[in-house]
Amino acid sequence: MTSTNIRRSPARFSIPKLTYRVWKVWHRNFDVFMKTIKVNFLPSLLEPILYLLAFGYGLGGFIQNIGGQPYINFIAPALVAIAVMNGAFFECTFGSFVRMYYQKTFDAIVATPVSVEEVVAGELLWGATRATINATIVLIVIAVFRLITSPLFLLVPLIAFFGGLMFASIAMCFTALAPDIDFFNYPSFLFVTPMLFLSGTFFPLTSLPSAAQATAMAVLPLTHIVNIARGVVAGHTEAILGLNPQMLLPISIAWIVLVTIFFFIVSINLMKKRLTG
Repeated sequence: MTSTNIRRSPARFSIPKLTYRVWKVWHRNFDVFMKTIKVNFLPSLLEPILYLLAFGYGLGGFIQNIGGQPYINFIAPALVAIAVMNGAFFECTFGSFVRMYYQKTFDAIVATPVSVEEVVAGELLWGATRATINATIVLIVIAVFRLITSPLFLLVPLIAFFGGLMFASIAMCFTALAPDIDFFNYPSFLFVTPMLFLSGTFFPLTSLPSAAQATAMAVLPLTHIVNIARGVVAGHTEAILGLNPQMLLPISIAWIVLVTIFFFIVSINLMKKRLTG
């Protein structure tokens, strides 16, 4: 950032001071999204269909029922959770970095009364919105395949937004530290890919040793989104670490709330330090 009015305030760790202008940043990103909606919509629609055909029907034909349900019913809620993760994470890494570094969009916005903190907060809210859009598309797909067995599925957009805000905040921390766009290969393959396979998505976490289950619950955010998605889409969750499945939902919700608040504040401060330091 080169604007002189930005450099006057020293970057230090603090609680972000946000106003209604955050929504101006969100609205700008929404307008751009709507202009390219055809390009953005098709991958979000086709990806869950391919997963359901390849894993649900293809691989599922060789797998016995899991927890008394067909394999395709087991992975369907996980596809919603994966859409939340991918939508928010990649929007606030590659997308935000391009707007910040290549397009100089952040420079243009902060030339107005919008502050750096509000720009970053607007990016985070937009990442959560992208997660909600992607998850809703997947939800429609699995509904067409008749894989929804709980009326609580109506809560998916709300869960997707707050889960997306968590992933967006984590992603923005990586963006604040990225020297160039190729840097995102590291979090993509060392953080996102392990979560894709080790968060109870394509096989039950109970298949893993207790230590691995505890690690997944402690450090892999996607685990908790999968738990909640299964609870509201399929009507039940698995008994990880011997816990009562009914206890897992409040544990996962509390975990997400705490992690989201922490990384929301940290990510804004890290970006503020990068943009004003």
